[in-house]
Amino acid sequence: MPELPEVEVTRRSFAAAIEGARVTGLRLGKPLRWPLAIEPETLLDRRVGAVQRRGKYLWLPLSDGETSREGGLLMHLGMSGSLAFLDAAPPPAPGPHDHFDLHTDRGLLRLTDPRRFGAVVWSPSLAADPAAKLLAGLGLEPFDARFDGAHLHAGLSGRRVPIKQALLAGDIVVGAGNIYACEALFLAGIDPRLPAGKLSRPRAERLAAAVRGVLAQALEAGGTTLRDFRDAHGVAGSFQMQAQVYGREGETCHRCGGTIKRIVQGQRSTFFCPSCQKR
Repeated sequence: MPELPEVEVTRRSFAAAIEGARVTGLRLGKPLRWPLAIEPETLLDRRVGAVQRRGKYLWLPLSDGETSREGGLLMHLGMSGSLAFLDAAPPPAPGPHDHFDLHTDRGLLRLTDPRRFGAVVWSPSLAADPAAKLLAGLGLEPFDARFDGAHLHAGLSGRRVPIKQALLAGDIVVGAGNIYACEALFLAGIDPRLPAGKLSRPRAERLAAAVRGVLAQALEAGGTTLRDFRDAHGVAGSFQMQAQVYGREGETCHRCGGTIKRIVQGQRSTFFCPSCQKR
C-alpha cells in the first residue's frame, strides 16, 4: 500500500508540471471506492492549482477565474493505486486498470488501480464535506513542528493497544505506516508489543525523532517499492534496500548480531529485533 512517503514522492514528481494547466477532458473507467460526485463536464477549462498532500490524500485544486468557481479533487491511491503524468501526444490508450484520466493542456494525469480501492472525489474545498469528513480524523503531519515527544506521549496516554498499532492508527501522527512504524520502533529501541500507554516521556521523545528520521530517509530514497510502486514518471523507490528490520525475518540484526523476528499484529506483519528493542 502506498504510504505517506510514496504519496509525497508522487506529488513532487508531477506537481510542478501540472500547476497552472487547463483541464481539457476527464475520463472515468470502472467505479472506484466512491463516486466522483460531480459531472465531469463542469471541470472543463478549470485551472489546476498547487497540488497539496494531507496524510495519504492528494488535493488538486481546480478553479475558474472568470466565474470564481472553486473546489478540487481529493485523491487516494488505495491499496495498489499509482498516478502517472504523461506528456506524450497523443497519450497512450487506457488499459483495463486505468480508471481515471485528467486531460490537461500540459499532459495527462492517470490513476491506475488494479484493486480499485483508490478514490477521486470532488469537494468544494478542503474545509467542506466530503474532504473535511475524510480528513477529520488525521493526526499531525510528521514534520509539523508541533509533533514532538510531548504530543506523542499525550496521545498515547491511556491506550492499551500495542505501540505499533497505536502508530498505525494515524490519529496522533500520520505517515507511520507498517514499514515505517517497524523501522522507527527499531531505531528508537522500543518493542512493538509494548502497551502504548506505558511508553515513558523520554522514550516518546526518541520515538517521535525516529518517526521523523525514518520518513525523511524514505523520502530521500524515493519511497519504498516492494511490488509495483512508481512515481508519476515511472521511477521506483529504494528505501527497501535500507530497511533494518522490515522484511528481514531470520536475518542478522545489523546492530547487535541477533536474529530479526516476525510476528503478526492486527493482521499486519511486524518485524523487530528482540535483543535491541525493549518493552
